[in-house]
Amino acid sequence: MQAPETITDAAERALWAQLDGARLPCHVAIIMDGNGRWAQQRGLPRLAGHQQGVKTVRRIVELCGDLQGIRALTLYAFSTENWSRPAAEIGGLMQLLKTYLRIELAEMLKNDIRLTTIGHGEELPAEAREELERTKMRTADNKKFILNLALNYGARRSLTDMARTLARQAQAGQLDPAAITPELVNDTLETSFLPPLEMVLRTSGEMRLSNFLLWEMSYAELVVTPVLWPDFSRCDFLRTLLEFQQRERRFGATTPRQ
Repeated sequence: MQAPETITDAAERALWAQLDGARLPCHVAIIMDGNGRWAQQRGLPRLAGHQQGVKTVRRIVELCGDLQGIRALTLYAFSTENWSRPAAEIGGLMQLLKTYLRIELAEMLKNDIRLTTIGHGEELPAEAREELERTKMRTADNKKFILNLALNYGARRSLTDMARTLARQAQAGQLDPAAITPELVNDTLETSFLPPLEMVLRTSGEMRLSNFLLWEMSYAELVVTPVLWPDFSRCDFLRTLLEFQQRERRFGATTPRQ
């Protein structure tokens, strides 16, 4: 796969050359872990790690746009469990979200990026919620690439919401429980507008799913890197894509004998 002419870094160009452009995952999800440890290692407040992490978001979104074969990127930005963090940290995260959206809107419009969200965004602070809705509305017609933020999101809550929706339909006589299929469940989930999830990446070396896209990742390839999210580079992301392409995706079947 040929790198764009604008990329001058030799190491990155070498990684591009190894990629098969026809076999890129159409939807990648990332558990962006390690911001707090990055700050702690440097004797900095945790918010400094989150601020550095925003810079990583920017470069990975730009890279996904360059790659073109990736149609959607879901970032685990704020989980339902994150409300248990100190109030000052939560406030700082919400301010970072607002700042990021304001700064990046022009780039989203320029690069045809559509911003979407999953999770209970209605429970976010009013200013963050309003900035999100404004950005989503401004980018709604963009077609090239979806940047999907999981905000106040938890997979168990999402699955519970889906079950309640189907239960209400059955109770109202609109749905025969025998007609509930995996396809119907998938279409009822809030992620139904996204392409199938093919790769889940977790940074910082932790081996946990953390209540993230549990239904959607059923057949996704899991890639874990020890690199902390603030240090995660474009080359690191390209290496994870190369690892993905080296996997044999059998979806439960066996490999035919040669």
